[in-house]
Amino acid sequence: MKDVLAVITALRQARGWTEYQLAEHSGLPQSTISSWYRKQMVPTLPSLEKICTAFDITLSQLFAEEGDPVELTEEQRRLLDRWSRLNREQQAAVLALIDQIR
Repeated sequence: MKDVLAVITALRQARGWTEYQLAEHSGLPQSTISSWYRKQMVPTLPSLEKICTAFDITLSQLFAEEGDPVELTEEQRRLLDRWSRLNREQQAAVLALIDQIR
């Protein structure tokens, strides 16, 4: 079984978010998020949905194993569609811009 808390931690750290910031983005109390880690609890499905919304991913993406097909959000599909229209130089520029944002 996938370690959901480890995945949430990795996603949070990739964005440079603290637990407090994840709470703000998800609308969950920070105490709830902290208790998951203290008690090694798996979040409820409604909480996971809020976490996924905060990370702008689907539940499928959260639980996907390496190589598993995942369902993309409409926004992600639009982004990939536009990405595929860019040449290599433009893609490199977009990635450099994204790296600057973090």
